[in-house]
Amino acid sequence: MKTLAETLVLLVLLSGVTFAQVRSEKEPVDYVSPNIGGIGQLLTATLPYVQRPHGMVRLAPITTPGITDRYLADKIYGFPIGAATLMASVGDVDTRPETYASEFDHDFEAATPYYYEADLQTWGIKSEFTATGQAAYYRFTFPVSPHAHLIFRAGDRAKLELIGDDTIQGSQRIDGPVGKTSETDKETREYFYAKFSRPLNSYQSWKMNNLSHAAEQTGDNIGIVTDIGTTAGEQIEVRFGISYISTEQARINLEREIPQWTFDHVKSETRAIWNDALAGVEITGGTERQRTIFYTALYRSLSRMTDITENGKYFSGYDHAVHDADGHDFYIDDGLWDTYRSLHPLQLLLNARQQEDMVRSYLRMYEQSGWLPSFPSVAGEQAVMIGHHAAAFILDAYAKGYRDFDVEEAYAAIRKNALEATMLPWNRGPLTSLDRVYFENGFFPALDWGQSETVPQVTPERRQAVSVTIENSYDDWCAAQLARALGKQQDAEYFGKLAHNYQNVFNADIGFMAPKDAGGTWVEHFDPKLGGGQGGRDYFTEVNSWLYTFGAQHDIAGTINLMGGRDAFNAKLDRLFVEQYGTSKFHFLDQFPDATGLVGQYAQGNEPSFHIPYLYDFSGQPWKTQRRVRQLMDIWYGAGPLGIPGDDDGGETSSWYVLSAMGFYPVCPGSPVYEIGSPIFAKSVIRLGNGKLFTILANRVSAQNKYIQSAQLNGKPLNTAWFPHSAIANGGMLVLEMGDKANTHWATTPKEAPPSMSDESTGARIMAE
Repeated sequence: MKTLAETLVLLVLLSGVTFAQVRSEKEPVDYVSPNIGGIGQLLTATLPYVQRPHGMVRLAPITTPGITDRYLADKIYGFPIGAATLMASVGDVDTRPETYASEFDHDFEAATPYYYEADLQTWGIKSEFTATGQAAYYRFTFPVSPHAHLIFRAGDRAKLELIGDDTIQGSQRIDGPVGKTSETDKETREYFYAKFSRPLNSYQSWKMNNLSHAAEQTGDNIGIVTDIGTTAGEQIEVRFGISYISTEQARINLEREIPQWTFDHVKSETRAIWNDALAGVEITGGTERQRTIFYTALYRSLSRMTDITENGKYFSGYDHAVHDADGHDFYIDDGLWDTYRSLHPLQLLLNARQQEDMVRSYLRMYEQSGWLPSFPSVAGEQAVMIGHHAAAFILDAYAKGYRDFDVEEAYAAIRKNALEATMLPWNRGPLTSLDRVYFENGFFPALDWGQSETVPQVTPERRQAVSVTIENSYDDWCAAQLARALGKQQDAEYFGKLAHNYQNVFNADIGFMAPKDAGGTWVEHFDPKLGGGQGGRDYFTEVNSWLYTFGAQHDIAGTINLMGGRDAFNAKLDRLFVEQYGTSKFHFLDQFPDATGLVGQYAQGNEPSFHIPYLYDFSGQPWKTQRRVRQLMDIWYGAGPLGIPGDDDGGETSSWYVLSAMGFYPVCPGSPVYEIGSPIFAKSVIRLGNGKLFTILANRVSAQNKYIQSAQLNGKPLNTAWFPHSAIANGGMLVLEMGDKANTHWATTPKEAPPSMSDESTGARIMAE
């Protein structure tokens, strides 16, 4: 007699259906695990956001205050309704958050990009939510209780109004720009309009925890709490829309996107939208772990910028006015110091038209404020970090052939920032005396050893003088490329000269980028590893000279020359990945908390590092790039809460993984080429924005077979460790033959290196293509 298992096997075989077909196959969205990174390596953890790609609404549970590692929190204090919060509880009424917070357990939680569920265990309530672009949907399943509550709380200069017996509308102030800014301090508000699935017949409102029955409240710490009876399993739903324009627009957004009480339909629709977006890259091979990391990283790479266009209009924090969108979506919520490196180049591959709208958004902000932003938010410019990296963002789109924006205006904006805006860290405004040293002497000056700050515009973030010099020389190179393309030869020559300024802070005696004082003298007692105080900020941005010595992305060939040639460069690069801390690891990370994901002095947790593993492609040893990128992906990215090597910075750290896992990376955005690494998947197919497909085949790839033996691009032998965007812009195929031994003869000669500024003929040829 056959066993039950044997009978099932026979039935499957007779039907011609394989076990793989019987088992439902995972779709891309099923691999996404939003709790990856929920414990930070040292600083900021990720949040398990439910949203649509680039959506205004981003939802995540509000957990225990003060717990940086969100995944380790043991209580939920509420859920966002725009800038306000919503919570459910049972029992006695109390308006203090600590009294209605609930314990929760990740074993009774479901986190996806389109849906979140958690048991509020203290109250026996099941909470669920999903989202659209400008609206969201909550569902709470209550136990039997004579006193069930929905608590609606708003905070900073808020307004709340109960309309009828099932609607709450209002608004709350959004925090203004961070840091010093030249803008006036005008208020930005987020508006909301919420509908409840059952009448709010019994409620109390409060202000500063004082209860009343007022249907309207204004001020700080205000709210409304319902008091209703529920039967076992009774569900109460809340739909809400948000707006930056008005409560009326919030209502319109809600009625357009979630017009009915159809929770499961909205959930399914958002799932389908995510699945389609993630299917922009189809991967074959790899492990379950690698596919989970990959699609989670791609999900995070598609969250920003944020589209805040509402019915053909948008609010801008740059002039605090509502504008017509004129047929092009308006985007905010970016941090170009991070995202120009790989997030925007990745998004450009997937949706170039959308990137062109993002460029237009930056130009609109320029028109409204007079300056080209770097960190745009709904409230205006955030005065953080260094550089004028909109130049790189815009040039990268232009150089790759995506030019549906006012290029002349873009250049005018880039030029104005380059010549008239201060380079000071965490500041926005006109030139200072320090900026003039950069233009006149070719470097940004540091303080002498032991000297106190005398320039009033310098913020607590210090001068970061060497990093400012290097990053602005890159921005100047970007300006020179666009000027040349537009026939502005005089400007091209001027900015081209400034693009060499990074060379002025290379100290050949010690072999590192180093600080100079205003008179051009090297600062005494400089330590390339531990110099610069907290975060290295006297001289550098969050990391040390070991990393910024390789920081001139636009001129790796020039950096090789500064170091004395390829052998010296490779020796220094080899040493970077094994060099130890010069103190205890504890003290090193105390000084450089952003420098997580360490491999020697290399820090995968911070953006200045990201291009560095690919520099062996420039110096004739591409097999070392192949080994290092595999090592970094395997060690510092994971499928659990500790799976991000540092701050994700709006998806930038994740986007590095997405590109590297497919086998390539843009070392120098603005130069329309990609450097080749080592893919982890047998096949990656990118659905380009124009509908064409770019396929990367890695034959015989495995954990050991990480080394490229030979390559073909579009059917022809490829003997370089890079390829131009033009070769794949209308679809193409890169075929890599992989093996377990390094091929030390492939792509090793100087003529096979990627283009750099110091090789103007190659760079000009690539730009022309």
